[in-house]
Amino acid sequence: MVMVIVMVVFFLQALPISDAARTFFVFGDSLVDNGNNNYLATWARADHPPYGVDFPTQRPTGRFSNGLNIPDIISEHLGAEPTMPYPSPDLDGEKLLVGANFASAGVGILNDTGVEFANVIRITKQLHYFEQYQQRLSSFVGNKQAKRLVNNALVLITLGGNDFINNYYLLPYSARSREFSLPDYIRYLISEYEKILARLYELGARRVLVTGTGPLGCIPGELALRRSRNGVCDPELQRVAKQFNPELFQMLGFVTSKIACCGQGPYNGIGLCTMLSNLCPNRDIYAFWDAFHPSERANRIIVNHIMTGSKDYMNPMNLSTILTMDPRT
Repeated sequence: MVMVIVMVVFFLQALPISDAARTFFVFGDSLVDNGNNNYLATWARADHPPYGVDFPTQRPTGRFSNGLNIPDIISEHLGAEPTMPYPSPDLDGEKLLVGANFASAGVGILNDTGVEFANVIRITKQLHYFEQYQQRLSSFVGNKQAKRLVNNALVLITLGGNDFINNYYLLPYSARSREFSLPDYIRYLISEYEKILARLYELGARRVLVTGTGPLGCIPGELALRRSRNGVCDPELQRVAKQFNPELFQMLGFVTSKIACCGQGPYNGIGLCTMLSNLCPNRDIYAFWDAFHPSERANRIIVNHIMTGSKDYMNPMNLSTILTMDPRT
């Protein structure tokens, strides 16, 4: 049995950018959080072993991965340093030119998503921090140069999954499921997402990669929660990607397994990844690192499609093509 993880990627607007100033900004949830939640009083953190077991330092960094995550691998392809968490005291001076990571595990498109995590950086706050960042950047390089860097930057935003897992389907009769049918809820999410993207544009973002959501009914955490037999994906949750992703744009897929590398219980899908968890010996054959998050290998496959995928996966063109078209300085 296999599943497909899909990603939708599009560009708000393609503008030429310079190799010398390819700044990178990251917004979203735990799939792209580089350690922002380490600075928060929340249990939605990945700052303990065995997270980071395959990271260059072999130590946990706050990334929900055994090693590198999607933004890290995009930075590799750009020939740039990884983006730092925005609250990091080391994000100053020349480091500001690299960009910043504002993502926070547990957040969604809606501000009421992930309330069980208590203290997270909701997307509205992430955008506020983006404004603060630009003020700091302007103080360092001047207003004109700061605006150019932001306009020419690459931006990644990953939201949506938590709005289903940790909101609409969090409880059998959640407030949102009583308020909306699934199609109406998806339309509502899309309308709110449009506002977020519009705000990003107002703040200077011109080159934005937007990811969709995978088949949520097949991830280890949901297989375990819903007591799946023989790895059968939950049909209700499977409706999400089929309806949500076309509303964003079109799908990007790759094949992977259903068992998490780190965890416990059925599919290693119960509870947190800790030192007491089952840990697979070969992480390269697992698409899922823990109950909800891809392994580094899976992240590499995703980024490979972002960089070189055909029009079946990337629209209007892949990132490598966009970068090749940019004038060099």
